[in-house]
This record gives sequence, structure tokens and C-alpha cells, in this order.
Amino acid sequence: MISLKLIAPLALASLVAFATPRPATDTVVLVVRHAEKTGPSGDVPLSAAGEARAKALVSIAREAGVSAIITTQFQRTRLTAAPSAQALGITGEVIEARGAVPDHARAIADAVRSRFAGRTVVVVGHSNTVPAIVAALGGPKLPDICDDLYDDIFTVIVSPEGTARVVHAKYGAPSPVTNACGAMK
Repeated sequence: MISLKLIAPLALASLVAFATPRPATDTVVLVVRHAEKTGPSGDVPLSAAGEARAKALVSIAREAGVSAIITTQFQRTRLTAAPSAQALGITGEVIEARGAVPDHARAIADAVRSRFAGRTVVVVGHSNTVPAIVAALGGPKLPDICDDLYDDIFTVIVSPEGTARVVHAKYGAPSPVTNACGAMK
């Protein structure tokens, strides 16, 4: 027979555990540039290499526990996110890239903080917006991304207090090193 002396402390501990505010959780934001595109400008779709890179993002998103996706209105960002969204059953959110880059980056950071705090989010941007998005989330100011590079992934870990750590990695097939990109270093 279980004694009341054993149950009372367990019940009290359970009540305290549920009544005590739990520590807030970090927000994890995976920021990538859209995958390879079919043309140099315009609202163009992904190339075959871009489609392969978008598929490579699926395993990362799944492993990271992504529960939200943000893209721009351009099909290259939406198509980069589409395989992950489909695999994870997520409807992506579009934040239009209009006006100044810092304003767009701030809109994304505000959306992450207000609607996705404590969650893991994929943000698909552009070569000129990815560094600004990382900075708007509290990370360092990064150098510009060369137009020929598509394999960067920046994991921004934002604490509940707002401080951020950034891990820069690569994913998918390596982007080829070109003269244009080599000159940027």
C-alpha cells in the first residue's frame, strides 16, 4: 500500500513543477539564400541544381525541428522552401521584399520575435538580404554574399534576452569558386 507520506511530496512537487514558469527557449533561425536559379534576373524559377539544393534543405529542416518558414514573394525563395514545407506540413509565410533591405530584414526579425519565439524557423532570402537578416536578428554584420554562392546556411540562435550567436555552415553541393567570388574575399 502506498503511504500518504510518499504521495503528498510527489503531488506537491508535481504542482510546483507545473506552476513554476518554465525558462524561455531559444529561437533558432536557419537563414539561407534561395537556391540556384535559371536566369540572372527577374522572378525566375530554380535550376536543376537549385532543385537539388532545395531537397538538401529538407533533411536539415527536419533534423532541426523547423516549425515555421518565411520566404519572400519571389518564386526562387518559395521554391527553395517548398520541399521542406511539404515534408514538414508547414504553410510558409511570405514577407514581401519591398523597399529598403534594412526595412525588410527588420520585418523578418520582428515576425520571428513576435510570432515564432522559442521555435525553429527557416528564412529564405537573397544575396543582398541574408546578411541584413542575420544582423537584424542580433548577429554580426556579415560581408556581402557573392552572387555565385548558394551553399551558405547561417544558424542564428537568439536567446530569450535577445542576444544572438551565429553558426555559419554549408549545405548541399558546394558552390563553385568563381573569379567574381574570389575577388570578394
